[in-house]
Amino acid sequence: MNSMNVIRGRPRGHAMINRDKLYIDGSWTRSTGTDQIMVEDPKNGQIIGSVPDGTLADVDAAVSAARKSFSIWSESSVEHRIEVLTNLSESFKARSDTLAEVITMEVGTPIEYSKIAMVGTPRVVAKSYAKLLDSYQWESQIRNSLIVKEPIGVCGFITPWNFPLHQIIGKVAPAIAAGCTMILKPSREAPLNAFLLADMLHEIGLPNGVFNLVSGRGSSVGSRLSSHPGVDMISFTGSTNAGVKVTEQAAESVKRVTLELGGKSANVILEDADLSKAIKSSISACFANSGQTCSALTRLIVPESRISEIIPLVKERVEGYKVGDPMNPSTKCGPMVSSEQKESVLEYINSGIEEGAELIAGGPDPIEGLEDGYFVRPTAFSGVLPSMRIWKEEIFGPVLSITTYTSEEEALLLANDSDYGLSGGVWSEDIDRAITFARKMKTGQISVNGGPFNVSAPFGGYKKSGNGRELGIHGFEEFLEVKSIQKPIER
Repeated sequence: MNSMNVIRGRPRGHAMINRDKLYIDGSWTRSTGTDQIMVEDPKNGQIIGSVPDGTLADVDAAVSAARKSFSIWSESSVEHRIEVLTNLSESFKARSDTLAEVITMEVGTPIEYSKIAMVGTPRVVAKSYAKLLDSYQWESQIRNSLIVKEPIGVCGFITPWNFPLHQIIGKVAPAIAAGCTMILKPSREAPLNAFLLADMLHEIGLPNGVFNLVSGRGSSVGSRLSSHPGVDMISFTGSTNAGVKVTEQAAESVKRVTLELGGKSANVILEDADLSKAIKSSISACFANSGQTCSALTRLIVPESRISEIIPLVKERVEGYKVGDPMNPSTKCGPMVSSEQKESVLEYINSGIEEGAELIAGGPDPIEGLEDGYFVRPTAFSGVLPSMRIWKEEIFGPVLSITTYTSEEEALLLANDSDYGLSGGVWSEDIDRAITFARKMKTGQISVNGGPFNVSAPFGGYKKSGNGRELGIHGFEEFLEVKSIQKPIER
């Protein structure tokens, strides 16, 4: 029996989603605390649901369940894990519309993007790990040594609000595939989708204790998970500052830590690029999910010789980027996730104006008819200098910063002028030239001429964008220990 209480009579026919229990050891369990976390709809600030504000005791109970389950699940057959992941992928397909609507209500992501990226991608990721397991080699021989790969143990997952379900499945699916057990703490802003995932895993028969869900605050539930001696690995996605804290908390028990953190990614248009294609793609790469994307290509680096062609194209594209109700299929840009995020983005826009960047589209003014929600105008600046805040700092909103270069060497220096290194892009009619440039960029993933996202390729960052990788075989092996068994040499 699940833990969802529904209150009827919400706007647009949506019911209030109140989840009053945590998922621990295969059952819905009351928290040892009584506080609730309220979930807002960012398009209007209305409360749409609530989840328990978990306690340290709740974390301890979940870790205990995961430890007990690990001895059994780690010995489960590969065929059983393939079946679980295949069934999970099918469950995503069956619940696609419901999941997309819930995420759009929580995050403000435009509904069509939610269907594709927020639900469609996790479905494919789950299936990809079922396929990976089908041929994965768990053992190998090096001279007289047998090399054995084994699940690392109990894993703690702390996930963000911007791609809530995708970031969860990027950890949960490979952990299931590896034979690990886990405790998930979803974000406070967008936790409801995680409860639907727990429903799905329960329905497909994942053994008790393999997956546990404790909602709550980073300062309590997150900190306890990071520092818990019974947790063997922490996988965190979020801000760089929070990632540093997680690492410090995990250090005493010397557990493995993987981090997917901030970004301030560069998109470089080389002189021979097709501007029409490059600008169209560049706007999408910056403003997807209303700009609330860690891998957003927010720094556009263009040849000075072509800036007069580029600015009108950017202006037209940005001004045509429709802002509005994220449930409307024609909406391209929804609200920021919270009032705090809205104010933060507006502060950055104002700082760009104050520091002398040229505002070519958007700006800080309110949007008529959308005053009740956390909406920000899609904004673009040109003439941005490397000393400006909008060049250096992650904004996490629909703000594009454009600067120019006079040589390819200068373009590369500008691209690498960041504390971060999560993503990037390069445009050229000469694919070999673009790849040569991409090889010199200090970042974890680079799109050449708009090359699409690949769920089987590793995702992760250089520098302050994090440690470790997610997705594909590289993400899978983050959840494994490697053991060498030395056999005697026959003489």
